[in-house]
Amino acid sequence: MKRSIILTAALAAAVLAGCSKKSGSGAESAASSWKPEKDVTVIVAYKAGSGTDTGARILCSVAEKYVGKTLIVTNKEGADGKIGYTTLATSKPDGYTIGFINLPTFSSLSIQPNSPFTKDSIVPICNHLFEPSVVVVRKNAPWNTIEELIEYCKAHKNEVKCSTNGVKASNHIGAQLLAKAAGFEISCIPYGGTADQLLALRQGEVDMSVPKSADVAPLIGDNGELKVLATYTENRLAEMPDVPTLKEKGYNLVYGSARALVAPKGTPQAAIDFYVDAFEKTINDPDNIEKSKNAGLALDFMSPDALGRFIDAQEDFVTNTLPTLFN
Repeated sequence: MKRSIILTAALAAAVLAGCSKKSGSGAESAASSWKPEKDVTVIVAYKAGSGTDTGARILCSVAEKYVGKTLIVTNKEGADGKIGYTTLATSKPDGYTIGFINLPTFSSLSIQPNSPFTKDSIVPICNHLFEPSVVVVRKNAPWNTIEELIEYCKAHKNEVKCSTNGVKASNHIGAQLLAKAAGFEISCIPYGGTADQLLALRQGEVDMSVPKSADVAPLIGDNGELKVLATYTENRLAEMPDVPTLKEKGYNLVYGSARALVAPKGTPQAAIDFYVDAFEKTINDPDNIEKSKNAGLALDFMSPDALGRFIDAQEDFVTNTLPTLFN
């Protein structure tokens, strides 16, 4: 019988998203008491061209008409995101620096010994995306189904190399979830982020990878270099109707990554209210919806309160569930 892992923390995103409420006139009124008088820096902890960067640039390009100033996306990549998150958390809390965090990676890094930031170092603005994980291999790989890959991994302990976006980062967690549930061992190799992780797979340095669906959208299809064997979703993805879910194959795994906007602790509440209002309007803007859909991005607005609860749930996940995956 196949083992299964139920990830209630990972599922919290969908639950909390359902609890999210529109900011409404109250937040809109509060937001009117503060407006930026100069350009705003938006920190992304991963390199240009990464999935996080792509989503950030689409959102910010549309948001400028609601913010009223230029949003300058600034990439601070390195150390699995730690450099960017540290820069964001320690920036001057004057309303002119905001940024994106990826969950659960941010939570995993924040609980490490001597981490320069914690969940209390940032203030939630809103959630932007929730993206499910997928299992991918090169198009010319010998495995055409998830069953074939799993059986090979079982028969060849630690032989299969899997690229990740960092040690215990979101995509490493996704790979280990499947390995634990299916009962095999692989060699996970950390890279600086998802872009490098997928480059390693495309160049043949590794055999498989577990990124997010949007990260591989430009790399699959008839002319793509990769193929998706399974998704970590409740139901098949509309954009990948022929790809089975892991649940279909007997592995009760639903997992992915949220990408959220936050500000440094101490940022004036009036500024937070302004950004909540501006980015909620942006996320629901038809132009942003179309551009996000074309990029394979799954929009998932959460209010500051809902996002705060989700961050708490993610910290609980990485504190109590994560250790069981790496022993």
